[in-house]
Amino acid sequence: MSSRLAGTALCRHLSHVPVPHLPALRPTASSALLHRCSAAQAQRAGLWPPSRFSPPRRASTLSDPAQDGGKDQKAGTAGKVPPGEGGAEQKAVVSYWGVPPSRVSKEDGSEWRWTCFRPWDTYQADLSIDLQKHHAPTTILDKLALYTVKALRWPTDIFFQRRYACRAMMLETVAAVPGMVGGVLLHLKSLRRFDHSGGWIKALLEEAENERMHLMTFMEVAQPRWYERALVVAVQGVFFNAYFVGYLLSPKFAHRVVGYLEEEAIHSYTEFLKDIDSGAIQDTPAPAIALDYWRLPQGSTLRDVVAVVRADEAHHRDVNHFASDVHYQGLELKTTPAPLGYH
Repeated sequence: MSSRLAGTALCRHLSHVPVPHLPALRPTASSALLHRCSAAQAQRAGLWPPSRFSPPRRASTLSDPAQDGGKDQKAGTAGKVPPGEGGAEQKAVVSYWGVPPSRVSKEDGSEWRWTCFRPWDTYQADLSIDLQKHHAPTTILDKLALYTVKALRWPTDIFFQRRYACRAMMLETVAAVPGMVGGVLLHLKSLRRFDHSGGWIKALLEEAENERMHLMTFMEVAQPRWYERALVVAVQGVFFNAYFVGYLLSPKFAHRVVGYLEEEAIHSYTEFLKDIDSGAIQDTPAPAIALDYWRLPQGSTLRDVVAVVRADEAHHRDVNHFASDVHYQGLELKTTPAPLGYH
């Protein structure tokens, strides 16, 4: 009798033998490969259907409910996470990769509902900072930086006039770019030179994130029109590439531009506060995101939000003028510790 016929007879005999119940084992890469090979060979030989001896292989990486103690989970109730931005309930992806959604609570034990920032990212703004400080241009590069920012302010005044809520949104879409560009370029430089950055990568990325949070806050105050959104896309594309090239050519010039840009931001927010105080702009309650991000007390208003945002811009002004001064002295930023957490 040939070996093939003997194998066929043996398999037919085994198909009637009851197999004892064994606990489910998690398939590994090697066992899955062996199963596929043996099943393919058996099917070509016409011996048995592979599903008689082994369960069908799962087609995704979702976790097996049997591994959770056999608890049934109803559709629509598994993987719920706390309500996030806007109060909408979201579903978490159930996966065996071991990355569960984090559960964060406030200091009082209540549920933290923001996913774009965490309690350890919040702070109380320093409103005592000097808002009148100004760097007097002394070199050609300084004057070029100042005149560049003044030239950018002129079309902004014409377009937005005294609509300061929309103006603030437009300003923050631009102000959040330099920190990200500078941080990325310093990051790449650190990798190329196998050297530390003195904390400046993190400092610049913190600045970019802080400016983005300004934008997220003012999005709760005013919604941009379609043409303002189109303008943001155009301005961001031009400004990002221009600042990228400028930072490569002269970091001291790039940081000086941002310093003067922040000075203009302080001026804009001061005018914003004047219109609120005069009644031209309604002093509405502060958005919930602002209360948590800046740890503002309950009952705070739009005026309080504009005041803390203006203080943030004053701190960014100091950091960038300081960074430019470091470069003007012929030093690299890594030689001077970065002002991390400077709010």
